[in-house]
Amino acid sequence: MIKIGIIGGSGLDNPQILHSPHDVTATTRWGQPSSPLKCGTIAGVDVVLLARHGREHTIAPSGVNFRANIAALQEAGCTHILATTAVGSLREEIGRGDLVIIDQFIDFTKQRAMTFHESFEPHRPMHTPMAEPFDAGLRAILGEVCAQRGYAFHRCGTVVTIEGPRFSTRAESRMFRAWGADIINMSVATEVALANEAGVPYAAVAMSTDYDCWKTDEEPVSWDAILAVFQSNAQKVTSVLVDAIAVAAQRHGAG
Repeated sequence: MIKIGIIGGSGLDNPQILHSPHDVTATTRWGQPSSPLKCGTIAGVDVVLLARHGREHTIAPSGVNFRANIAALQEAGCTHILATTAVGSLREEIGRGDLVIIDQFIDFTKQRAMTFHESFEPHRPMHTPMAEPFDAGLRAILGEVCAQRGYAFHRCGTVVTIEGPRFSTRAESRMFRAWGADIINMSVATEVALANEAGVPYAAVAMSTDYDCWKTDEEPVSWDAILAVFQSNAQKVTSVLVDAIAVAAQRHGAG
């Protein structure tokens, strides 16, 4: 049986997708998660929705208690995690409104708690493999759903996660492109690393909203521009999540 946690970011955390929603207040050894857990069902599957930045988007990227968020979903019994994120595109071919099924990350954060392992038991160091951080099965389902709906999407992509809340300088944006990053955001690397440590399969669908600032023939990214794009495209991500959960239920059994 499966139970799916959804981490919604930047306006992609709509509780209306749930049937019979109700709030559950969670507390973990790492503190409280970003928001109460909104519990309900989608396609007969038990689902827990968590707003990454809080329900009113009051939590800055590096202020997110990522450890509490992942721990709260795990303690709520979630067997899988699907995340959404708005991202900047570092590639010409990833257009505004395109979806990206992320498969790799580069962590460019500097001041976050990136691990649950603050110390080791004697002679038992804990080093989590991270070669393939995003769950292949969940990624395949997301790709199938995007293709069936005819959405413009990319089956893979490397995300670079920066600290925020500021956007990149043009020099940084060009550097990330040279490193091989395809998209940029302020959350996913931290989240997926912790999910791997916790042993919870995780996948993320990203929506491209802008071209960061590497393109000199366009205005650099702004928050207003991001809002305009994802507000006009958020329904695509919502439909992908709902369809993906239905497919996962068929393959793994509903909760």
